[in-house]
Amino acid sequence: MTRRELAHWARQPVQVVVGLVFPVMLLLMFGYLIGGGRGVEGAYVGFLVPGMLALTMAFGLEATMLAVTQDLGKGVIDRFRSMPMADSAVLVGRSAADMLQSALGLVVMIAVGHAIGWRWNGGFGALLGAVGLLLLLRFAMLWIGIHLAMVAGKPEMVQAVQILVWPIGFLSNAFAAPTSMPDWLGAAVEWNPISATATSVRELSGISGVADGSWAADHAQLMAVVWPVVLVGIFFPLAVGRFRRLNH
Repeated sequence: MTRRELAHWARQPVQVVVGLVFPVMLLLMFGYLIGGGRGVEGAYVGFLVPGMLALTMAFGLEATMLAVTQDLGKGVIDRFRSMPMADSAVLVGRSAADMLQSALGLVVMIAVGHAIGWRWNGGFGALLGAVGLLLLLRFAMLWIGIHLAMVAGKPEMVQAVQILVWPIGFLSNAFAAPTSMPDWLGAAVEWNPISATATSVRELSGISGVADGSWAADHAQLMAVVWPVVLVGIFFPLAVGRFRRLNH
C-alpha cells in the first residue's frame, strides 16, 4: 500500500512539486514581503522559519484529505476492502507515504530557511528532537485528515475543511508573538498545538526569550508532545472505526 502511494509521486510529479513549493512561497512572502514580525525581537527569519515548519506540518492535512476522498470517490478503497488484506494496511500505507512526503518537505523547508539566513545553533541532538516534534505534529494532523476525509467522502468537501484549517493555522504564533496581540487572542494562540511545536523548535534552535511567561509557553516542549498524542488518541480510533463501517 505504501509503494502504491509512492508510485503516484512518479505519475503525478506536479502535485508533489506544488505541495513542496507552496510552503516555500509562504516562507519567502512573509520573510521578504511582509517581514518585520510584530512583537519579535532580533532577526525575524529566526522566528519565522520554525513557525513555518510547524505550519507546514498542519497544512499537510488537506493533501491527506484530498488523496483519501479521491480513492473513496473512485471506489479504490472498496476494491481494497474486498481483497485478502488487513483493513489497517490501507490506512497505514496512506500514513506511511504521507510521513515520507512530510519528511521530504521538511528537508526542503530547512534548506530554503538556511538559504535566506536562518541558522541552527542548538546542536545536532536538538535538531533531531525538533524534527521529531514536527513529524509528531504531522502524524496527528494526518489522522485528523484521514478521519475527516472519510466523513466528507467527496473531494469537493475538502474546500469546506480548508476554510477551517487556514484560520486555525494562522491563529498561532507562526508569524507573530502572542504578546503583540490582544490578551484574549494571545491566550488562545498560546494554547494552539501549532504554537507549542513552533515555540519548541525555536527553543531547540537556540533562540532565547521565546517564552513569554505563560504556562503554555514555558512548557512548550511538553505541550508539543501532549497535543499530538491526545489528537492521535482521539482521531486514530475514529478513523479506523469509520473505515470499518464503510458500506456497512
